[in-house]
Amino acid sequence: MNRAIWVLSWPILTESVLNSFVGLTDTILAAGLDDGGAAADAIGGASYVLWFIGLIVAALGVGSTALISRAVGKGRFATANAALGQTALLAVCLGAAVAVLVALLAAPVATLLNLSPEASKAFRLFMLINTLGVPMSSFLYGMTACVRGAGDSRTPLTAMVLVNIVNILLSWTLAGVDLKTSSIVDGQTVSRVLLHNPFEFNLGVRGIAIGTITAELIGALYMLWVVNRGVGGIKLHLRRVKPHLTTIARLARVGWPNFLETLGMWLGNFMIILMVGWMGQGMLGAHIVAIRIEGFSFLPGFAMGTAAATLVGQYLGAGSPEFARRAVWRCATVAISFMTLGGFVFMAIPQLLVGLLSSQPAHLHAAPGALFIAGCVQIPFAAGLVFRSAIRGAGDVKAAMWITWITTYAVRLPLAYLLSGVTITLPESLGGTIQNPSGLEPSLSGLWLGLCIEICVRCALFAWRFFHGAWTRAKV
Repeated sequence: MNRAIWVLSWPILTESVLNSFVGLTDTILAAGLDDGGAAADAIGGASYVLWFIGLIVAALGVGSTALISRAVGKGRFATANAALGQTALLAVCLGAAVAVLVALLAAPVATLLNLSPEASKAFRLFMLINTLGVPMSSFLYGMTACVRGAGDSRTPLTAMVLVNIVNILLSWTLAGVDLKTSSIVDGQTVSRVLLHNPFEFNLGVRGIAIGTITAELIGALYMLWVVNRGVGGIKLHLRRVKPHLTTIARLARVGWPNFLETLGMWLGNFMIILMVGWMGQGMLGAHIVAIRIEGFSFLPGFAMGTAAATLVGQYLGAGSPEFARRAVWRCATVAISFMTLGGFVFMAIPQLLVGLLSSQPAHLHAAPGALFIAGCVQIPFAAGLVFRSAIRGAGDVKAAMWITWITTYAVRLPLAYLLSGVTITLPESLGGTIQNPSGLEPSLSGLWLGLCIEICVRCALFAWRFFHGAWTRAKV
């Protein structure tokens, strides 16, 4: 079991780090543009819209991983290949449909986010270019979910290496940004150039977006080549790409509750983003900078959770709930150990970490406090990630959906709103200005305190569901 956890988790962890570098690269380059933080605010808001695009393929991926891992565990490779083919079909079709929707809504969303005119223009441009690559990215991540379900974590790792190399080099080349480190000294921003950009394209946000979609295209082509050759006992056959209602229904039965779960989470977090936008210019960029840094802390938890989900599916498919439980506990122990270390780093040097990503004064002032708070909740964050992934990997997706919805709307949003001290700014037809009843000064740190309290509550509920044991009897 320990060997299986290691074989599954280290490529996922490495892949996740590389995957995070895609968004991190965009954030660093945007924060480095000399536009007063407008591009950073734009890409901060865009990251949440792109997250919505990923909801479809993520839900599809959960269904694919569950079906394929169970089928492989039982030696039913024809069933696994059917799931692979239908995932490829649905990923491209649904990705195209969502891309059209997002392109139509780009301008209204920019208004909702309370972006400055410069940031709004950059936001719309970045989103419209990114929508061109949505079908490709949907296929890329759909295929990696299938390959993971078959027990192969190294192939997705290779794909993400390719994606990151292209994204970092091409986006940096086209954006025209120098890489810097910055800090606040005597109230003034002091920056030092680490690497001068020798190219003269200076395309700004447009260059960042072009680099991103080009990288995803190359990753998608690589995964197409892989599944066409066959990997982990599964192979993409052309006949399996034709619509097969039975397989689509099985994917939907597992994926639909997961989509509703993550949609509920996304809507809640979009409301959080609106609160951040109401705090004023620069806060949206500071929020996303803190998130990009904090994101690296939960990568071990994500890797252990993904490994737990795969092993739970395979052990349950082989008729061994006890081994599934043991795998979850071992994965949780590793996740807690590594994420606790990350938490200590966030509490020790938050200013230094933010200065490596951004030279914008608003970011350097607001983001470190948020990072310190995040460092305090890494243990429940880690345990919650693993328990949630294990429950979903077993097919107990409705329970995961209800827990996520309850904690998001009954805990996360009320606490974030009250502790942030933000004043709601709406058009007069929708109520106009609404003062925060807490009386607190608007603060990004206060908002993050509310978010982190919710993480602790969510962990407790997922732990309760895990101990309850109903997930061992879930059908997929």
